[in-house]
Amino acid sequence: MRAAVLFPGQGSQHVGMADPWLAHDAGRSVIEHVSEAMNLDLAASCHDEAMLATTELAQPALLACDLASFAVLEAEGAKFEAAAGHSLGEFAALVAAGVLELVPALGVVVERGRAMQAASEERPGAMTALVGCSAEEGAEICEVAGRGDVLQVANENGPKQVVLSGSVEAIERAEEQARSRGARAIRLQVAGAFHSPLMESAVERMRAVLADLEFREPRFPVVANVSGKMIGEPPALRDLLARHVVSPVRWERSMRTLGDAGFDTFAEAGPGEVLSKLLKRVLNGAVAFPVRSPDEAKAFAARTSEEEA
Repeated sequence: MRAAVLFPGQGSQHVGMADPWLAHDAGRSVIEHVSEAMNLDLAASCHDEAMLATTELAQPALLACDLASFAVLEAEGAKFEAAAGHSLGEFAALVAAGVLELVPALGVVVERGRAMQAASEERPGAMTALVGCSAEEGAEICEVAGRGDVLQVANENGPKQVVLSGSVEAIERAEEQARSRGARAIRLQVAGAFHSPLMESAVERMRAVLADLEFREPRFPVVANVSGKMIGEPPALRDLLARHVVSPVRWERSMRTLGDAGFDTFAEAGPGEVLSKLLKRVLNGAVAFPVRSPDEAKAFAARTSEEEA
């Protein structure tokens, strides 16, 4: 058995998502640490649906809950040999691997949220998930529906699920194209066209905030969204993370990279179970466990300990 930890990104947030972690010392410590750093009551803020709908709060709140889940997993004895995070979740993966410290990473994520929110207001856009479309079919739809507007595959999530990102008009045309091919189109509740050129104004802001950030050698490998490969030298991460907001998330490729390396057991640390469901469509025989509470963290740690024994 080889275990990896996966961290969900924006879209997985929900009201009350910080509450379960307050019942465990390790999880509560992370929530309180983030609350102090942000000068707000994070658990209370996670009950404000309007605040959670903003990129500016949703991203740091998700980072905190992802890492609270991971802290409880480790406190209960779970051990991991690799990590990956979907979009924003990549920051949680880098903190978990020891590449970034929590508070500096939080500062970057807060600025990332602000920069993406500002870019969304400057150049409005939308995202839609196409269920029943491969990445190749998604690219074909972008060619037909783009018509000179910004439109691209933003997330390669699985064999038959992609997310498109672009101008509102192009997204509407793409949804019509997808339905004509027999696929389902699900409009995502996000502030703008993430992982597309409409986020370009956020890139320089990200470069500036990343310039003085310390990157350390990872204690276990992290798979990068931009390449779908194991991350190499820490200095290369600055450019990867700066371009992250305009580059596609190659999640299916990332999961195959882990599968090819022999990973077969996965904990999804954070709200929801989207990544667990996607994983089962990508890697046959892989076992995925959503870890949304201390009880689920304890169960995962106990199960993996039994298998190792």
